Amino acid sequence: MTEHDAVIVGSGINSLACGALLARAGWDVCILEREAELGGAIKTAELTEPGYVHDVFSAWHPLWVGGPAHAELADELSARGLEYLNSEHPTATAFPDGSAAFLSMSADSNAAEHGPAWTSAMAAVGAQAELVFGVLGTELWSRSGAGLAVSAYRRLGRRGLAAFGGEVVQSSRDWLSTTFDSESTRGLLAPWVLHTGLGPDAATSGFMNRVIAFAVEAGGMPIPRGGGARLVDALVRLIEDNGGTCRTGTDVDRVLLSDGRARGVRTAAGEVVTAGRAVVCNVTPTQLYGRLLELGGEVAEAGRRFRFGRSEMQIHYALSEPGRWDGDERLGRTAVVHLTPGLDGVSRAVNEAERGLLPAEATVVVGQPLTLDGSRAPDGAGLLWIQLQELPWHVKGDAAGELDTSDGSWTEALRERYADRIQQRIAHHIPNFERSIRKRVVLSPADLQAANINLEQGDPYSGSLALDQNLLWRPFARQPGHRTPVRGLFHIGASTWPGPGLGGGSGTLVARELLRHRIPASSHLFRFRKSRR
Repeated sequence: MTEHDAVIVGSGINSLACGALLARAGWDVCILEREAELGGAIKTAELTEPGYVHDVFSAWHPLWVGGPAHAELADELSARGLEYLNSEHPTATAFPDGSAAFLSMSADSNAAEHGPAWTSAMAAVGAQAELVFGVLGTELWSRSGAGLAVSAYRRLGRRGLAAFGGEVVQSSRDWLSTTFDSESTRGLLAPWVLHTGLGPDAATSGFMNRVIAFAVEAGGMPIPRGGGARLVDALVRLIEDNGGTCRTGTDVDRVLLSDGRARGVRTAAGEVVTAGRAVVCNVTPTQLYGRLLELGGEVAEAGRRFRFGRSEMQIHYALSEPGRWDGDERLGRTAVVHLTPGLDGVSRAVNEAERGLLPAEATVVVGQPLTLDGSRAPDGAGLLWIQLQELPWHVKGDAAGELDTSDGSWTEALRERYADRIQQRIAHHIPNFERSIRKRVVLSPADLQAANINLEQGDPYSGSLALDQNLLWRPFARQPGHRTPVRGLFHIGASTWPGPGLGGGSGTLVARELLRHRIPASSHLFRFRKSRR
């Protein structure tokens, strides 16, 4: 039996952020990871061919670089080898007719491309930045959350606060349609709500659209030199340098309770690891209340009924040469390019996926890490990171009427045939694409679930973000926030507030509570360090 101050189950970004902050404060921290590698959804590997370095799951780190944990730890992580790279060309949308829309890190360029409505919209977010990012960086069910509400009431008044609340729950469609006359601007921003687990017609998607547009203009699309695992490596070294322990291949199967309090965990191998102060679990509610805890009652039952959102597919390409885009030459220099017909196209694909269909014209996320970091592939080669966020877990049919879905599950054949459809979409925009492919690796929703226990049902965001599982009600209304029915047991990860994304937000919030002092929640948010190659 081994004893520590805190035992953290899982090694995703929230676990590592929490562990690093606690270890720096003198806590004896032990992180236990069931897989062979630390990092959770951050994994870097030569997945296709030697010399091609792929971020296998997540890839882009704007939320981390703009978040409070990075602000607190940046210098120490840099001293341990972490270097972020950025670009003036973070994102664009390429439309089927060959036109494109761009979002840069230049406010003047964005105003010139998208008109005065852009300037007004970003100014409105900036004017409320303390409140906007305070919502995202505060434990809402806490004294701090109540303080934020009181501060907002004093600043905005009753009507102003009601108006802000309306903006928070507004859909992306409503915000985009009433703010921008340009269909291309709407098509530029609409795909970004997919990266928050929402669709453009969902409640709160308009709020997230505002936040993302503001954040991308301010902070770009940073990535670590050499791959996302460099962030993991630096955090692990920081924890270990402060006396902490990070273990792989250690599957936890039970949280141990005594007198209504969490006292430690038991591993699948029968080892007991005790925690003198706290147990922190970075898992989905279905795991916490269905596997790790022996609890009855309404809370446990609600946790086991936690709902998951749409599934995801990823495709990784090793190319013999960089892709040469048709149309605007800036596309070849842009970090993340979305392929979609526009706002209605995104909405249609989301609707098809939520009805159990393979979308006829999915929103394709084309990540081009070589635009920032040339070290990730051999000289003169190309590399693409493809993400598809509009897929069903149980496949009822194909909206295009082309693919056999009679099995209803993600077979290898269905995975590859659907990837063929996406490949043809990309080839429409990059004429030299298919002839330059050296190897393709596809990860279906079933592959993602098999690779990472928190990617349940292939959902990269660890749970539906419908309104009853979002904001004040995340992870679910019976047990919102990061506390659990068990004293000394805390719940973090994408299933908890502030939700998905590589920001380390929930881990930071729990570390703040455990340390009983405030790591500034809003003052550091989105004060990006603009790195360049």
